[in-house]
Amino acid sequence: MTQPSIDSLAQAAFAQAPTKRPRLDATSAAIALAASTVGVLAAGLALLAIVGAWAGGYRYQPLREALRASSAASGAASVATGPKDWKKLEAESKKLAAALDRKTPRGSYVVVDRTNNLLYLRDQSAIELQAVCSAGSGSILKEPNGKRTWVFDTPQGQFKVISILKNPIWRKPDWAFIEEGEPIPANVNERFEPGMLGEYGLYFGDGYLIHGTLYERLLGRNVTHGCIRLGKKDLRELVQATRLGTQIYIF
Repeated sequence: MTQPSIDSLAQAAFAQAPTKRPRLDATSAAIALAASTVGVLAAGLALLAIVGAWAGGYRYQPLREALRASSAASGAASVATGPKDWKKLEAESKKLAAALDRKTPRGSYVVVDRTNNLLYLRDQSAIELQAVCSAGSGSILKEPNGKRTWVFDTPQGQFKVISILKNPIWRKPDWAFIEEGEPIPANVNERFEPGMLGEYGLYFGDGYLIHGTLYERLLGRNVTHGCIRLGKKDLRELVQATRLGTQIYIF
C-alpha cells in the first residue's frame, strides 16, 4: 500500500478546513455604509471640479474659498454669501468699472511695451494699430576718463507728443562719438546726420522720440539708445492718427 506524501496530506487538510468569513454586527455595517457613501460623494465632487476646470479653462476653486481669499486680501472681516452681500458686491463692481472708465484716455493714445517691443495705437479700448518696435537696450557706456556714464534705457511713465517733426535730423551727442571710438568734434556742424531717424519723429521730451530707422531688420529687439524705433509703414500710420498732446504710456 502506497503511503500518502506530506504534500498530499497538507492539501487534503487545507481543503477540509472550514472557511471563516468575518461577520459584521449592525454598528460595523452602518459605519462601513457611511464611509462608502462619503467616498462616493467625495469622488463625485472631485469629478465635478475636474469637469468645471476643463470646461471653463480655469482652475476650479470653491466659491466660499474664493470669497474668503478675496475678503482676506481686502481686509474684510466676513465672507459674503447672502443675497444682500451679492447686491453689495455688484454695486461695488459697478463703482470700480465707472472709476476705470474715467481713467481711460479719451480719443487716440499710444502704449509702448518695452519688454516685448510692441507699440499700440488705441482709441479707448479698440486697438487701431499694433506694431513691432525697438526700445532701449539697457546697456551702459562709460567715458574713458570715467567722468560720465550713460544708461541706454527707454523711460517708463506717462508722456505726451510735444512736437511732430518731418525728416528730423539727428544731432549726435557726445556718447555717440565715444561709442564709435571717435573724438568729440569741436565743430557743431560735424554732429548732424540727416536720414538716420526716418521720415518722422514724435518728440515726447528729454531728447526721446518715436522715429523711423534705417535698420528695420532689427525691429523687435532692444537695441536703441532710449528712443522708440518704428518701421516706415507703421510710423506713417501712427503720425496720421496722432496730434500734439496725444498721450503716450510706456511700461
